[in-house]
Parts: sequence; C-alpha cells; structure tokens
Amino acid sequence: MPRSFYPVAAMLVMIATAAPAAVAADPTLLFDGTSFAGWNGDTEKTWRIEQAAISAGSPDVAAARNEFLATDREFENFKLEFEYRMDCTGGCNAGVQFRSKRVPNHHEVSGYQADIAPGITGGLYDESRRNKMLAVPPKELQEKAISLAKDGWNAYAIRAEDRRIRLTINGVELLDYTEPDETIPLKGMIALQIHGGLKGTIRYRNLRITELPAPRP
Repeated sequence: MPRSFYPVAAMLVMIATAAPAAVAADPTLLFDGTSFAGWNGDTEKTWRIEQAAISAGSPDVAAARNEFLATDREFENFKLEFEYRMDCTGGCNAGVQFRSKRVPNHHEVSGYQADIAPGITGGLYDESRRNKMLAVPPKELQEKAISLAKDGWNAYAIRAEDRRIRLTINGVELLDYTEPDETIPLKGMIALQIHGGLKGTIRYRNLRITELPAPRP
C-alpha cells in the first residue's frame, strides 16, 4: 500500500466519525388562533383576535402611538413566517420586530423591524436604537412582491442567521443584509407593531417559527 494512502485514509475516518451537522427544529406555531398565550402587550384596548388573526386599529380613529404585542420568549437564529393584511386610509405603517427588547418604563421596543409601509415594505429599520433604515429594497421589487398578495394577504418571511438577515414577501426576496456592527445583540423577542397614526386595521395570522442552528464559522 503506498505511503500516501495513510493521510487520505485518516482524513476519511475523521469525516466519517465527525458529529452530524445540526439541523433546524420543526416549525412551531407562535399564535394558536384563539388566545394571547405566549404573548404580552395591551390586549385590553389595542390588540384583539378576529377570525384567527391578531388585529389592531380602527378605520375611524388613527392609532394614538406605536404599540407592540411581543412574545414572552426570545429567539436568536430562526425563520419566522407569517401573513399580514393592512387596510388603511392614512398613516399606513406597521411592521414586525425581531431580536428586540422592550424599552424600560415605555411603550416602545428597541431592535430590528421588518417594515410594512408604502415605499419601505420589505425594508429593515432599527427601532428606538439607531433610529434609521438599514436597507430598503428597490420600489419596483416591492411592487412586484405586493402584487402577488392573495385576497389582500401577504406572506412574509424573516430569516435571521448570525448577522445575516433576509426578508421575503410572497416568495420574492427583497433584502439580504449583513449587520456590520458586531456589538448589536443577535437575540431578542418578536413583536407585532401597529404604528402611531395608522388609520385602519393591521392583521397578522399564521405565525410560525423554525429555530435554526447557529451558523458554522
């Protein structure tokens, strides 16, 4: 047997005996369609459940301020999938927070927001932290994605793996962003938003999350 065989054989043994790669967990429902179990927020005046959807807002009165319905749990690497529908006549703005935290003694939260608003749908905003848009997809791409809505409902997906964040609406990838600031936390709660000034209704349904293993170096 040639001597050169031994390093190759050793390498093959190492590969064969290496620990299996981590796999994603099964998808988990975040909302059971009937209760606010696992969530916290103003469920007395702001948030309600209608036809298996989490809803907020009124067609007659503009929302007084930003309000957030947040998960009790925190998540790090994940794929979050949900559907949203916004029917409004003014101040059309909402979004879903992730890797976020509540601001102490305040109604605001701090962290990433996957935006839902004319001109910035599918954009990434840093709420109550850097207070700026981190990335916005081209207008024509937003229009293409929204045109694929079904009965007014849009399928939104947020994929967060380490510092990489991808946002997809109705199967159209709108944003692929890598966070350059390594001090930004990668773990936090998920929160649904109704934006102050929205006159109309925002609805969220079929919220499910798949927790992902930490990316390999």
